[in-house]
Amino acid sequence: MIWICRLLCFGLLVGKISFAFAQENQLKIAKLKYNGGGDWYANKTSLPNLIAFCNKNLNLNLAPQEEVVEVGSPELFAYPFVHLTGHGNVVFSDAEAQNLRKYLLSGGFLHIDDNYGLDKFIRLEMKKVFPALDFVELPYNHRIYNQKFKFEKGLPKIHEHDGKPAQGFGLFYEGRLVCFYSYECDLGNGWEDQIIYNDPDEVRQKALKMGANLIMYAFSAVHSPSGE
Repeated sequence: MIWICRLLCFGLLVGKISFAFAQENQLKIAKLKYNGGGDWYANKTSLPNLIAFCNKNLNLNLAPQEEVVEVGSPELFAYPFVHLTGHGNVVFSDAEAQNLRKYLLSGGFLHIDDNYGLDKFIRLEMKKVFPALDFVELPYNHRIYNQKFKFEKGLPKIHEHDGKPAQGFGLFYEGRLVCFYSYECDLGNGWEDQIIYNDPDEVRQKALKMGANLIMYAFSAVHSPSGE
């Protein structure tokens, strides 16, 4: 497929690597640890389950357990994909915001998943990272919804909170989607062990497939100028 031929560009650490490299060599993804008191550690089984799903269905060789990396750490650049979740407050220092900005401009990808209650905090903190950028809702024909798995109506709704539809927002820098924000969706909850929320398998599969699309998209370094 076309995406296998695309190059994984990842900043200072790994440079340009073909996606085929990910099939033969183990890459790692990470959960982002932040300050402010919010539960950055939420959804303990979600990423291992997503990783297993991606290894099986995308023929990847991701390390079976996610790692934890702090926003301001130089180790951030070791991961092509980082995941931020939680319910509460998020605070980035100026140095952390600059480090995250450099990471994203170097080719890294951030997935923010609102675990209910994160929205009013994360939007302010991401303004520290990209003062000139605003989150924009992605159209349903965006490539992130049209990887191996197709989502004709955009982000799937996993858990109900305020009666709002699930929405997928993005931050674009010079046409490249550097951050995807899943809102009113609880995508990470859908990745959790089935026993935790007792979600129907159909719902969990939708969540895992959308997560796989995120991984697949993040590992594709060649984005069209329009960001589609």
